[in-house]
Amino acid sequence: MRIDILTIFPEMFTGPFSHSIVKRALEKRLAEIHLHNIRDYATDKHRRVDDYPFGGGAGMVMMIEPIERCIEKLTSERSYDEVIFMTPDGDLLDQPLVNKLSVHKNLIILCGHYKGIDERIREHLITVELSIGNYVLSGGELPAALLADAIVRLIPGVLGDETSALSDSYQDGLLSPPVYTRPSDYKGWKVPDVLLSGHDKKIDEWRHEQALNRTRQRRPDLLD
Repeated sequence: MRIDILTIFPEMFTGPFSHSIVKRALEKRLAEIHLHNIRDYATDKHRRVDDYPFGGGAGMVMMIEPIERCIEKLTSERSYDEVIFMTPDGDLLDQPLVNKLSVHKNLIILCGHYKGIDERIREHLITVELSIGNYVLSGGELPAALLADAIVRLIPGVLGDETSALSDSYQDGLLSPPVYTRPSDYKGWKVPDVLLSGHDKKIDEWRHEQALNRTRQRRPDLLD
């Protein structure tokens, strides 16, 4: 899979993509993540990418031309399955949507900033608009990094145990059950006996029951 991220702050991605699972995926060439500085596509000597909004009002708006130039260059080189815009008013990102995106071959993720992007970009160039929650951040870089991480970890071969992702929260519509590891008794805090029994069927039943209980308590909306 190839992911192209359009941003005015490419340095913000150094940390998220230089460690752990995403780093291993890139090293194994199971995924490619390419960063594109939108300022490189500006037409003036100051590399300006924003301007005042028509009609007045506070804040600045990201301009059409640098973003359109960057997307046009990329789409002239290969076909993209989706052009994604990270925005607070987009569709709420969830696991089924991540699963769907993870089987694509090429994705573009656009990071907004300032007061937002010119609406005509959304009307003519964007195919998917996504939000990570009902709140506003300074820009789309952190949401883009989050989305890339969620997608890359699902690519076959990225995780050491490919079945691990299948037991994650939300994969089956439930939250994950509690997990434990050694020691089995720490200061009197004990692991449930069933997990030490070696009885696979009983362990599976216990985990399912715990997942149901946890979902019912913390996210009853998922059961609806």
